[in-house]
Amino acid sequence: MPRRRVLAALLPSLVLAVLLPGLAAPAAAEHEIFYRFTVLGYVKDARGKPVAEATVQVVRDRTGFSYLGATDARGLFVVLTRLGDESVGEALTVRQGTTERRIAVAFDPTNHADERGTRVDFEGARAVEHAAWFRSTLLNVVGVTTRH
Repeated sequence: MPRRRVLAALLPSLVLAVLLPGLAAPAAAEHEIFYRFTVLGYVKDARGKPVAEATVQVVRDRTGFSYLGATDARGLFVVLTRLGDESVGEALTVRQGTTERRIAVAFDPTNHADERGTRVDFEGARAVEHAAWFRSTLLNVVGVTTRH
């Protein structure tokens, strides 16, 4: 009987000792650059005025998983997705209201220093990808630089 009580008392500690190291590693890793792809941009109405508090959805087409973001007073949105090195070439659908744009995930999977992402702007009823503007937007608007 005493052995069972000792085992029962130790069981929760043993379970935690076995599970915690495995749980901690992925949590730390998902904040690394090589586990994220950022979609950012602006939402403007047909007259070119910023739309505040608009919802933007980024859908990973392969899995159907959806990431949500909202615009600020400037119409700026930033949506972080969890994509790894193996996700190059995958399709994402970026949607705001009834307007959407399908994009291909593009980055250098060997580069684990620079932020990965693209810029998609919603201008009235159209969505336009400006991938080349991603880094400058990230630097100028969000205040993030590449790590070296």
